[in-house]
Amino acid sequence: MSNNQKSNTMKKIITILVLTVFAFSGFSQEDDQESQGSVIQTYTPSKLLKKGQWDIKWFNNLYTETKDLFGPNGDKRDIPRNTFFTSTVDVFTGVSESSKFNIGLLLEFRSNVIGGRDALDVFKFDGESNSARSGITSFAPAIKFNPIKNVSNFTVQTAIHIPLVDNESENGVFLDQKGFIFQNRFFYDYSFSGGNWQLFSELNTEYNFGKKEDSFANNSLRLTPGVFLSYFPSSKFTILALAQHSQLIDAGNDFSQDFTALGGGVKYQLTDVLNVETLYTNFVRGKDTGLGQTFNIGLRALF
Repeated sequence: MSNNQKSNTMKKIITILVLTVFAFSGFSQEDDQESQGSVIQTYTPSKLLKKGQWDIKWFNNLYTETKDLFGPNGDKRDIPRNTFFTSTVDVFTGVSESSKFNIGLLLEFRSNVIGGRDALDVFKFDGESNSARSGITSFAPAIKFNPIKNVSNFTVQTAIHIPLVDNESENGVFLDQKGFIFQNRFFYDYSFSGGNWQLFSELNTEYNFGKKEDSFANNSLRLTPGVFLSYFPSSKFTILALAQHSQLIDAGNDFSQDFTALGGGVKYQLTDVLNVETLYTNFVRGKDTGLGQTFNIGLRALF
């Protein structure tokens, strides 16, 4: 499949998603929502869906950098701007009467530009040029479950990411990893008394495997813990701060990496079905990594 065909396919998927989201946004879900709050309060990633419920999330991440730590001895250096755009669609549904087991599918699309091009050039999707690539890069069947019966706010999401890229880099432009990823994400949240504050934590583990020559990350383990603190001025609006660290551990591919990011954002419950979130993060330190910023926006429909 050519890059243009992949881009057209992704545009169709996005169109279908948006139409689906807004088709359901007019329906009331008061009977399905928990009595203690809105969807953004109740249905954190730690919360499993009831049988027959659907959760569709479309999340967009734009990472742009003009500095990195690949200089001599890991020194910081200035570089021409590189920008990497990732758009993901996560679809989950509840399948068990006890609300203890969900199944889902994850899709990922990327558009990257390098060599000093403007950050917004990622939306030109001109993947045939020597400074850009774009396309659908992976999909992943997934399950989500509650492993501890008496701790309902602790869940695990397991997925196998299957790569769709032919080559990681072409003409010096990196698109995505060419390797399989066995991913486990551990979620836990805690709501403080009064309901205005909520702490959410996540540990993302990714084992990358495949032929060593196919990917810089194959035969390595990535650990990414994160903490999110949310304040709710109202049940439909939250302000949050976050801290994340990522560590790629060399397990035979002769490459390791780490970085730490800090940021914040807001979420707003638009309707009983639809909510929107925006996030900003800044890479404040690291080793063998870029030192950039991310700008994120997501839509989520739960019905």
